[in-house]
Amino acid sequence: MPLPRIGALESLPALSHPELLAPPVFGALRDWPGATEVAVVEIDPEYADTAAMSERYDVPMADGANCVVVMGRREGQERVAACLVRADTRADVNNLVKRTLDVRKCSFLSMDRAVEESGMEYGGITPVGLPATWRVLVDETCLAIEAAVIGSGVRRSKLLVPGRLLGELPGAEVLAGLGR
Repeated sequence: MPLPRIGALESLPALSHPELLAPPVFGALRDWPGATEVAVVEIDPEYADTAAMSERYDVPMADGANCVVVMGRREGQERVAACLVRADTRADVNNLVKRTLDVRKCSFLSMDRAVEESGMEYGGITPVGLPATWRVLVDETCLAIEAAVIGSGVRRSKLLVPGRLLGELPGAEVLAGLGR
């Protein structure tokens, strides 16, 4: 199967290039059957943010998917989730995510905590290789992306994952309407 492309960048088999991945991402890919279809592309870390990367490498926003990490509490119990939505949408944190986590208030996890607990760089956090205690919520529209451009755990590269596989990530929960 040919590797997906992103603009003029060369796609490489992700499992053959651990140097382009955060350690927890490589570990998760190594253990995931779908990883044989996952590619990685090296990018300039200055363009790691979705809009900048999209413009610089001529990648439609609809081909990207962003991962945001949120948290809430209920009866003293903290609930953390990573939400993956198409890059041309925003996660419905105040309604759907709040109800899904069954919390009164939902907010973004602090950058320091997200980085420390995920073992990934800020701006590169991805739903691949997250702590097992975090829920992974995936917007159903991500499944239709031919080759979703998502974080690799580091700012200097991106993963290209067939959208149909995003719902098969370990622990993934596919939700309609997560991205708005």
